[in-house]
Amino acid sequence: MMNTMPESNQTPLKPLEGVRVIDMATVLMGPIATQILGDYGADVIKIEPPEGDVMRYAGEARNARMGPMYLATGRNKRSVVLDIKKPGGKQALLRLCETADLFIHNVRPAAMRRAGLSYEDLRAINPSIVYVALVGFGQDGPYAERPAFDDIIQAACGLSGLFVRAGYAEPAFVPANLCDRMTGLAAAHAAIAALYMRERTGEGQSIEVPMFETLTQMILGDHLNGTAFVPPIDRAGYSRLLNVYRRPFRTRDGYLAVTPYNDKQFRSFFAAIGRETDFDADLRINTHAARARNYDVAYSLLSEILASRTTDAWLALCEEHEIPCQRIYAIEDLLDDPHLRSIGFFEEVDHPTEGRILQMRPAARWSNADIATHRLPPQVGEHSVEVLRQAGFSKSEIDQLLAVGATMQAETPN
Repeated sequence: MMNTMPESNQTPLKPLEGVRVIDMATVLMGPIATQILGDYGADVIKIEPPEGDVMRYAGEARNARMGPMYLATGRNKRSVVLDIKKPGGKQALLRLCETADLFIHNVRPAAMRRAGLSYEDLRAINPSIVYVALVGFGQDGPYAERPAFDDIIQAACGLSGLFVRAGYAEPAFVPANLCDRMTGLAAAHAAIAALYMRERTGEGQSIEVPMFETLTQMILGDHLNGTAFVPPIDRAGYSRLLNVYRRPFRTRDGYLAVTPYNDKQFRSFFAAIGRETDFDADLRINTHAARARNYDVAYSLLSEILASRTTDAWLALCEEHEIPCQRIYAIEDLLDDPHLRSIGFFEEVDHPTEGRILQMRPAARWSNADIATHRLPPQVGEHSVEVLRQAGFSKSEIDQLLAVGATMQAETPN
């Protein structure tokens, strides 16, 4: 890993150039983490079974095992098929780990121990390796062996139940894989911190990143409220977020998100509609401290007012007076959003097997680093022979692994 910053006239470096990651993560939360590492320039070697990662099958696809959710997380990785149940498969994986900087997985730890792929097993052959395990629940608690998926964790961390507190009739799931993605982000920054620590100490590390605890911290960070004190001084739950009126406001012809937040924005809104005097006289909402106790009053009043004009009229008024607002987008609208288009967020590229595909560039902008898509999402086993050869496997060893089905090489597209 590099410790020095390049001069401005040098070719920008990839932040994780030279870091090798052995990636046994599957589905979504692990692949999110390794996509981030790959975007930062790590050599991510994705270990897959012969049928490929299950997420390859999610969504509509032109070709089998190349679905859109995989295409969104599979960039900047090399795919190697290794069936650890076949002769030589596990031994090949361990040989790859001998020179790796980081190993990441989201297989149940008990299964990894049975397979001989625990942290202790890998540390025995590579004492400086950083070992990251993504799990559903912390392994030192009574939920350790419970299976976990995004919906399960949304329920467990209180997120689903918040909908009832916010005035909805029933618990609900956020229609996005929020828990997987948040845990993937947490795993990525833990891995990078561990690699930085290893640069200073020379020592490897075992890290466990649990979904339940990660999301509980996020939810309670907003909603501890009075239970942050011992003994509690009020019930849990942040009133602004749990306000029954905190939802897209109905306008005369549609819906709109409007969020005056501070005193200046609230006063500007009421002044713009000729009701500044009413606002100043209403002791329930005319200061931030008052609104903190009466968000239901403030948002109910906004709901009544916003129903009186069209969406376009409110957008124009709010933009003129610098009041935060946003038209309610459908997900399809994002593809044509002028801001995203103007900054080059979407990249149309020619994939060697999938034809023209849409990719999203990394969101963060760096002043002097090479953060880009260097590899398009690979086919299952596209790099098996290449990686094994680079790791020192002889042609006869590779041929034997191919013959017994311990590895597989994808056909090269014409």
